[in-house]
Amino acid sequence: MASVELPNEYGYVVLVFVLYGFLNFWMAFQVGKARKKYNVFYPTLYALESENKDAKLFNCIQRGHQNSLEMMPFFSGLLLLGGIQHPLISAGFGVFYLVSRYFYFKEYSTGIPANRLKIVRFYTLGLLGLTFCSVSFAVHLLL
Repeated sequence: MASVELPNEYGYVVLVFVLYGFLNFWMAFQVGKARKKYNVFYPTLYALESENKDAKLFNCIQRGHQNSLEMMPFFSGLLLLGGIQHPLISAGFGVFYLVSRYFYFKEYSTGIPANRLKIVRFYTLGLLGLTFCSVSFAVHLLL
């Protein structure tokens, strides 16, 4: 059985993990503000265009946050595992991912869903880098 000692630099990985939580909290707050502004009340998840003239704008804000929540387990697992072997590289890719996610949300929130596509390649690069770090860690454990 392999034992792993966490390097001191793993603290950066933990900080990035916490920052992602704050980013998601901020996005949730933006959705809450949009609910009030566009009159979309709980428990309604998405507005219907037939009932709300601002449905598309609200739904883009909601989807921007929802998509980040959907990606959170994948990102978190890659960040936390890859960071054991490569803490500084993983933290760097994690910050890159967070900044990209912020701009993804801002572009999606414009109400023009295609705007988000300008940013997808950037956060995908962050995930790809984290994937390589995690695979490297797995190979290290197996050897």
